[in-house]
Amino acid sequence: MRGFIFSLLFLIASAAPVLCDDAQPVPPADKVADMQSMKDFLQANPDCRQFNDSCSYCVVTDGQADCSTPQIACVKKAYECTARSGK
Repeated sequence: MRGFIFSLLFLIASAAPVLCDDAQPVPPADKVADMQSMKDFLQANPDCRQFNDSCSYCVVTDGQADCSTPQIACVKKAYECTARSGK
């Protein structure tokens, strides 16, 4: 009986990796190219004072971005300026 239980446990354990679906989806190459670094975004938008990427929300102070911690299970998008300076 003990041998049967060990055999059954071994069979279940060896099949478990096949049943896992934890692979991360790979974004299409054209979407990856659209993502830019925060530094590049700030250089291209010098008058932007608040921006986000749908994960973190950022405020620009003295040319430096201060961002929130990314939200749980967010899907990062391209940076979008939400407030500009009135200069």
